[in-house]
Amino acid sequence: MPNPIDIQKFLQQSSNTKSIIDVRTPKEFEQGHIPGAVNIPLFSNEERVVVGTLYKQQGKQPAILKGLEFVGPKMTDIISKAQAIAKDNTIFVHCWRGGMRSGSVAWLLELYGIKIFILKGGYKAFRRYVLDSFAKQYNILVLGGKTGSAKTLVLEKLSELNEQVINLEKLTAHKGSAFGALGENKQPSQEQFENELASALQSINNEKVLWVEDESRLIGNKVIPEGLWAQMRLAKTICLNVPFEARVEYLTEEYGKFPKEELKIAVQKITKRLGHQQAKNALMALEENDLKTTCRICLSYYDKSYQHGMDKRDKTSIKQIDFDTLNIDLIANQLIKHM
Repeated sequence: MPNPIDIQKFLQQSSNTKSIIDVRTPKEFEQGHIPGAVNIPLFSNEERVVVGTLYKQQGKQPAILKGLEFVGPKMTDIISKAQAIAKDNTIFVHCWRGGMRSGSVAWLLELYGIKIFILKGGYKAFRRYVLDSFAKQYNILVLGGKTGSAKTLVLEKLSELNEQVINLEKLTAHKGSAFGALGENKQPSQEQFENELASALQSINNEKVLWVEDESRLIGNKVIPEGLWAQMRLAKTICLNVPFEARVEYLTEEYGKFPKEELKIAVQKITKRLGHQQAKNALMALEENDLKTTCRICLSYYDKSYQHGMDKRDKTSIKQIDFDTLNIDLIANQLIKHM
């Protein structure tokens, strides 16, 4: 018989194998799934609608017969795909609520000889676990600094130095400004962002500091969950003070990789905030391949915006650290000392 287990055991035991099968439809999986899970759908998007409609209109038995009609030709393919990802001949299976879909696939795979664990409550139980994780308390330390301070690179270096780091911009596939989508993949759904974030928080040791970057609550079109956001706003902040021209140099190098047309679109997004004349000057400089001037003009706006946000914070929770140059190794090591 398949072994039903709760969400905690499901995640702990499957973390060693990475053999999670999500048997929901491709549409459900795309909306949100357990990180690392593989989608082997019992029904296609259209087939699930047909079965669900039959269940409502005619009852359970006609729906089951139609379901078997759909699934019969797929059985061999389901077994082959499951066998390909099974570790130690073990598979972890779930559907939406831990009902008939996961039970059917579990029966088939167990009949074939694979050891099966089923998630009690299905993906719905996982989502409760995700939302609960944002209410937990974490030992957060926020890394602040004006635009162009290379905070993301500093976080990556801190991670290399065995510090606990969660990179929100990486999880959201966005760098948080009007230029934030450049060079990034399509942003995940809000649900999947939350799933990935909860998965990252799962391994956090609260006896150690957790570094996160100072962000607006909205990163691109993704929203930092309320529980975690509230903690970030109350956490101590270490603010990097990096010279203006050093930041201009960094941004010129970073954004010089992107096509001019994409940079123009980004500048146009902040025209009202820059002021029409400054936006015109920034676009003109860009047209003349003078990206440094464009960066200087845009930074003047972003610096004011950042300072406005910092002025609303509790001054006693902010520690300013001055750096003469933008040396990532030096900054990361100095931050660890200041902790």
